[in-house]
Amino acid sequence: MTSRLPRRTLLKAAGVSLSLPFLESMTAVQAASQVAPPKRMVFVCTSLGLHSPNLWPTTTGKEYESTPYLDLLNQHRNDFTLFSGLSHEDQIGRQPHDSEMTWLTAARKPGVAGFRNSVSVDQVAAKHFGNATRFASVTMGTIKSQSQSYTDGGVMIPAQTSPARLFAKMFLNGTPDEIIAQKRRLLDGRSILDELGSQTKRLKQQASAADNHLLDDYFHSVRQAETNIAAADGWSKQPKPTVDTQQPKDINDPTDLIGRSRLLLDLVPLIIQTDSSRIISVMIQDHFVVPKIDGVRGTHHNLSHHGQDPSKIAELQRIETGIVQCFGGMLEKMKSGQESGTRLLDNTSVVFGSNLGNANAHEAKNLPIFVAGGGYQHGRYVDMKKEHETPLSNLFVRLLQDTGIETESFGQSSAAMSW
Repeated sequence: MTSRLPRRTLLKAAGVSLSLPFLESMTAVQAASQVAPPKRMVFVCTSLGLHSPNLWPTTTGKEYESTPYLDLLNQHRNDFTLFSGLSHEDQIGRQPHDSEMTWLTAARKPGVAGFRNSVSVDQVAAKHFGNATRFASVTMGTIKSQSQSYTDGGVMIPAQTSPARLFAKMFLNGTPDEIIAQKRRLLDGRSILDELGSQTKRLKQQASAADNHLLDDYFHSVRQAETNIAAADGWSKQPKPTVDTQQPKDINDPTDLIGRSRLLLDLVPLIIQTDSSRIISVMIQDHFVVPKIDGVRGTHHNLSHHGQDPSKIAELQRIETGIVQCFGGMLEKMKSGQESGTRLLDNTSVVFGSNLGNANAHEAKNLPIFVAGGGYQHGRYVDMKKEHETPLSNLFVRLLQDTGIETESFGQSSAAMSW
């Protein structure tokens, strides 16, 4: 019989504590009652789409023929399902690329006058898991703070763009002075929020009805911040996990789109395996420069609007090939990582796709969507379009339910998706 060790067991003596590496006994118990690893969700969006003729097979099911982009993922064929026919409705916004804001929320008419975003699916899941991990969620972007993660009040959660800083935040323990300073900041933040809370009633009495609506959202955020600060205070007393990986060096060159994307996606398995967070979103963005890729002379954005020019499509394929290979590299690492006799990927639902189905026409329809891992039966291409396209939100409902979250709806959903 094997007894279960707490995940964060410490050896303590004479005021000194030593954190242990992750041991099998920390999850293994009697065979009859083995503790199952937690469920996780990862969302990766390449915001300028994937060139459809290089992606979609002409036949569905398990015997689908491969395509140039699927060739790149051939070794993972049995670990993912490719979907077509999924969309959000009413995604024509103020700007052609405003659907970037709503890939994870499904809010209608993004960016138009009076638009207010809704909560993103990753944040619904993060709220469910709460403070079970050091970070309720992790949001990353390849070039700027723009993200696709939004709070209940429709406020964007800024993306982290520095793999080096994120690695340090998660896995490097600070000096004693730095830890004391961090604790002081947490306590100062709590006292400030307490003071704000004491003025709430008086302020709401003086505000208009419209302002009270905004204040409700604001104070909801304050209450959430109080909860987060209290949790952070508790986690600050726990040693960070140790990983057998060197801290990555940031790539400061914005032209290295593929290198910057790879660094972020390489962090995903580390975050998952150390249970530092169970909810991760990554946005591969337009870098507004010519990518440093052999044979590419145009910017990613301009090439995505190729106008059916064969030379531009060839350059675009080089860029998208690199992005798809980054996705494949992340899957490989998640397949090799083991926990309780299973692969990391088996316990993690990974969504890879785009907010644009046809970037050349700015069309947010028929979105390319891969679902990998999560314990599903994979190895198929599934076309979800019947008379009308299926709401992408239906997939989100299914993923939330299978992650242990009791919900019957999300965004524009009509039902939980089955396939």
